[in-house]
Order: sequence, then C-alpha cells, then structure tokens
Amino acid sequence: MVRSMTGFGRGEAEGEAGKITVEVKAVNHRFSEVVFRMPRQFSALEDPARKLILSRVTRGRLEVYVVWEPSAEARAAKVDKDLALAYYNALRQLAEEIGSNPEISLDTLARLPEVISVTEGDVTDEQIWAMLEPALDQAMTQLVAMREKEGAALAVDLAERLDRIDSFRTAAAARAPEVVEEYRQRLIRRLEELLPPTNPVDPQRLAQEVALFADRADITEEVQRLGSHIAQFRQALQTDEAVGRKLDFLVQEMGREINTIGSKANDALLAAAVVAAKSELEKIREQVQNLE
Repeated sequence: MVRSMTGFGRGEAEGEAGKITVEVKAVNHRFSEVVFRMPRQFSALEDPARKLILSRVTRGRLEVYVVWEPSAEARAAKVDKDLALAYYNALRQLAEEIGSNPEISLDTLARLPEVISVTEGDVTDEQIWAMLEPALDQAMTQLVAMREKEGAALAVDLAERLDRIDSFRTAAAARAPEVVEEYRQRLIRRLEELLPPTNPVDPQRLAQEVALFADRADITEEVQRLGSHIAQFRQALQTDEAVGRKLDFLVQEMGREINTIGSKANDALLAAAVVAAKSELEKIREQVQNLE
C-alpha cells in the first residue's frame, strides 16, 4: 500500500551511558533529506543513523531530535579553578572597599556561575550506538506505521476520484460519435438555408466535409491513452513501493489527454465534462504531492 510522506515517531532506549530519547518528524519533500538535532558527542554516529533512516523511507524531509540523559557513571564534575580564584579575589576586594569582612566559603564559591560544571565523561561511540540504534529504530517503526495509515486513507480518496476520471473517459468515448452526427445535421440545415432549391446539397461534398470534421474531432487515441494512464495509476496504488513521482507523472499525462479531448471535441457538453474532470484531476494532483 502507498505511504504518505508525513509522520511522527518516538523511541527510547537505556544503556551503560544513560538514556536516549529519539523523535523523528517527517514532512513532504521532493527528495530525501535528513536533519539531525543531537548532542555533539553523537556526531560520529550521524552517518549510520542516516543509513538506518533511509533504509526505511525513500522520500521526505525528516527532522531527528535526540536527547541524551547521561548516567551517573557517564558524568564528570569539572571545577574552573581560575574562575573560582577570580571570584574570590573580587569578593575580597569588594569587602575591603566597603569595610566588610565576610567569610567566603567554598559553598559560596561553588554556587557562583560556571565555577562547577557537569560534563559527559569518557563514553565510547559503541556505548552510544547501543542506545541510539534501538531508539531510532523504534521511532522509525512508529513513523512508517503512521505513514502507511495515512497512505491507505489517501489511496481510498484517490481511487474514488480516479473512478470519476474514468467515468469522464467513458462518457467522452460515447459522446464523440454523437458530436459528429450533430455536426452533420447542423451542416445540412445551414446549407439548405443558404442554397437555392434549384441547387441542392451535394451528398459527396457533404460527406467529405463531415469526414474532415470527424478526423479533426477524433479523440480515440486520447481516450485510449487516458484509459492506460488510469490503469497504471490504479496498479501503482496497490504496490508497496514509493510511487509518488510516478503518480505525479501520470497525473500530468492524464491532464494532457483531457485537455486535448476538450480542444478536439468542439462540443459544449464535452467541454463542461472536461472542466469537471480537470477539477477532479487537480485534487488528485494535490493528494499525490503527499505520497512517498
């Protein structure tokens, strides 16, 4: 079944280095694009993470958000001694200037900005990947499931609209001979009005003129090609492959055939039907843009 390009997935995993939460958001895009928002320690793992993602999807812009909660073993406290000493000297100088003699404790210094910072300790890429891979895989599983669900709903809507296009094709094929006959009748009436009774309509000349009109208004090829495009579209909706680009191409081709039918037919009824068919086709075009 076809899949949409929008979706969302979330995954979590824990390991020696702590806990990782991954969220993946996918939106429409002409090609495939993966954008990461994750800690700098994960930079070396961006390539395998991208490969994992692209093994599950083929189109769309995917934004990947990774949050890491390091374990106690993966944390390290760092003291900025120079900054602490600078704070200490500045406080003593201030105390002398205002005539105060406060006690400057370690607790006071430790609370000052950036004196003590908590950093991630020595964590290997293997430890990080052991958490990132399952979390990312879980997120992608949820995202693909959402894409498939939305794709199934889109396929139903597209199939219904495609039926209306097919009904137009059938009606156009049935109407074409009637258009030629109506032209013949109009031509006879017009000639009878213009020609005197002593000079009746030449049957052979009339047949030639009608034949020329029928040739110009012949939509047989367009109707057949439109039917072929509709059949290919329906077949593509039943596959599990990424068919968004193919369907977009077929929509363009169907639009070309419908326009040609409208321009060739030279008939008010068919012209109205062409307008309705083009309206349905435009809605199909909009929906196809959402498919992977």
